Amino acid sequence: MGTKNNVTEFVLFCLFQSREMQHVCFVVFSLIHVLTVLGNLLVIITINASKTLKAPMYFFLNHLSFANMCYPSATTPKMIADTFVERKTISFNGCMTQLFSAHFFGGTEIFLLTAMAYTCYVAICRPLHYTTIMDRWKSGLLAGASWVAGFLHSILQTLLTVQLPFCGPNEIDSFCCDVHPLLKLACADTYVVGLIVVANSGMISLVSFIILIISYVVILLNLRSWSSEGRRKALSTCGSHIITVLLVLVPPMFMYIRPSTTLAADKLVILFNVVMPPLLNPLIYTLRNNEVKSAMRKLKGVQGRSDSPGNLIQHGMQEASHPGGSSHPDFHLVPSPIYCL
Repeated sequence: MGTKNNVTEFVLFCLFQSREMQHVCFVVFSLIHVLTVLGNLLVIITINASKTLKAPMYFFLNHLSFANMCYPSATTPKMIADTFVERKTISFNGCMTQLFSAHFFGGTEIFLLTAMAYTCYVAICRPLHYTTIMDRWKSGLLAGASWVAGFLHSILQTLLTVQLPFCGPNEIDSFCCDVHPLLKLACADTYVVGLIVVANSGMISLVSFIILIISYVVILLNLRSWSSEGRRKALSTCGSHIITVLLVLVPPMFMYIRPSTTLAADKLVILFNVVMPPLLNPLIYTLRNNEVKSAMRKLKGVQGRSDSPGNLIQHGMQEASHPGGSSHPDFHLVPSPIYCL
């Protein structure tokens, strides 16, 4: 028997019902979206135009910035456009496309963060083997695997949802299409589908979060034998990564590690997850990185001396050979800079 589906469109709800607040939303979210796209686009252009930002971490940051630029673009433009209309609708196919795109870029972002954490772990904990472990081919393999994993995650979510029967009502209690609100509208028992959603989205978020936290704990333990200067720079690096991990992974864990139910706070959590990490990630990864800032100045034609704080891989090699920060005249650093952002 085929799937019975009488719904050709869904009705979305805005964050606020008053016209005045919707106009405020238009201004605020339009500005945020433009800043998000421009910020991540600037990072992409800078990395690709620079001759010095060729380390594996910058390679992953390039991919992450692209995902950060595309992820909010799956939902935010529609949300902004809906502030002008009274009845906010989206076609069935448009809803499924939005669902697929959001989970594709959001999932890829999580996997890229995991790959970046592994790169940072190797740079700090195994610095003498860094160039062998993180060569160009293996970096490309990790990035490609992140995109493939994001696609598989998203296509499973979409296929689980699109095969459900929708026979009315068609009002989604959110400003965008997501799994939990759609399962609530399905005219069938969605218990099994809900469990698969928890296993797919919830467990991916939880397992990635645990792996990332463990990796940073191992990094911090390895820093105990470093000099105070190397420890300070590595802690600054890890702090930026941990902030990003919390911003990206806490909202999906809240959303998907629970039964298929909708809560009043869901809309705000989704909004935060869509808007804030893509906006803040360019700032988190570039403002405290003097190499990126120097490359941006050169891109704008501004001459200036690079005030790079140093190279973690060089600190790691020094610490690995001479714990405590002591130097040795016969110790030679690798000539090419390899950064852990």
